[in-house]
Amino acid sequence: MKVLLVGSGGREHALAWKLRQSPKLTQLYAAPGNPGIGELARLVPLKAADVDGLVAFAEREAMDLVIVGPEAPLALGLADRLEERDIPCFGPKTKGALLESSKKFAKDFMARHGIPTAAYCAFTSEDEARRYVKSLPEGPLVVKADGLAQGKGVIVAESRREALDALKEVMSGRFGDAGRQVVVEERMTGEEVSLLTFSDGKTLLPMLPVQDHKRVGEGDTGPNTGGMGAYAPVPAFTPALVEEMESKILRPLCDALRREDLDYQGCLYIGLMLTPEGLKVVEFNARFGDPETQALMPLLKTDLLDLTCACARGSLVNLPGRVLEWRDEKAVCVVMASEGYPGDYPIGRIICLDAGMPFQNSWVFHAGTARNEQGELVTAGGRVLSVAARGATLDEALTRAYTRAENIRFEGCSFRRDIARSKSHVF
Repeated sequence: MKVLLVGSGGREHALAWKLRQSPKLTQLYAAPGNPGIGELARLVPLKAADVDGLVAFAEREAMDLVIVGPEAPLALGLADRLEERDIPCFGPKTKGALLESSKKFAKDFMARHGIPTAAYCAFTSEDEARRYVKSLPEGPLVVKADGLAQGKGVIVAESRREALDALKEVMSGRFGDAGRQVVVEERMTGEEVSLLTFSDGKTLLPMLPVQDHKRVGEGDTGPNTGGMGAYAPVPAFTPALVEEMESKILRPLCDALRREDLDYQGCLYIGLMLTPEGLKVVEFNARFGDPETQALMPLLKTDLLDLTCACARGSLVNLPGRVLEWRDEKAVCVVMASEGYPGDYPIGRIICLDAGMPFQNSWVFHAGTARNEQGELVTAGGRVLSVAARGATLDEALTRAYTRAENIRFEGCSFRRDIARSKSHVF
């Protein structure tokens, strides 16, 4: 099979690594990819948001499947355009992608179908939003830009004053069009868990629960980022919670997708909060999570190409056994970031990898990397590398990941040293 993978981050590198293990894969292309992905796939110089270019390439090269990593091309209608040309796509069409590209759409969707989530109100007027916040009792709130903001459009406010400041920040243009509308939510407390599911529009097949660390600082402090690390599986996700998740979230969600004719074919990411009142949905993403994917792929035994093809063709129900196979191990991902992230950060700093060092069951997935004119590997983003590892125990996986991370160098490099150890996942 000829496959085009769209994207250029650590998530896409992990997907490419897993796809290469399929005996059914004959050729893997990546647009635009990165230097790490380039060792596994033929790179195509097309940006992920270049929908016209991607469709033309997929048609010209007779792709058997297109797998979309990031959210932007989905919101721009890439899956719709590919369907018009009978090219299977792993990734939802524009209507389904609204579950991520519009926070208000997602909250209204959950409210219509009784899917538990935080109480909320949405506003297009800053003045109205401010009046609403002032009418609430003093206390913490969450302010969200409605549209896509690269994982940074959520501000957790500890007080009314901070919430008012957050409204000004979101609606003053920092997030562009994403901040034209704002969602104000009650603040939930508890541990966050990410549940990624394979969907063919009729069936939702959940992956292992995984926990992401979104704050930049250790102890879950500082601003939100796109994710500083992840681990799987999550001990707090007990069998009782699995049953609750099936009955209160997955089944209603599956019914809701059908009733609203979303025809969702791809990965549906469900952000969950383990609150004192039970499980509640924090958010949806219309694609694989990053860095959750880097922790999940080393544990997945089932052929990823089989899974993505079945979703794209609406035949997940026919998958043998309809059960995912996982290694009986633990996995962790540690994100190595540029100085200043998630704010402004420098690029072009030379990266010294651990080439040739004998690290067992660990992998370095490229994210914000590039080659300079001299051919040297350099930083090109905020999140530069993801170091993933697996082991028989979580401690073993952590030791392998951190040992490898310590052997990678670039100026200003930073990473959290408490991945899977910090439990203060209070939203």
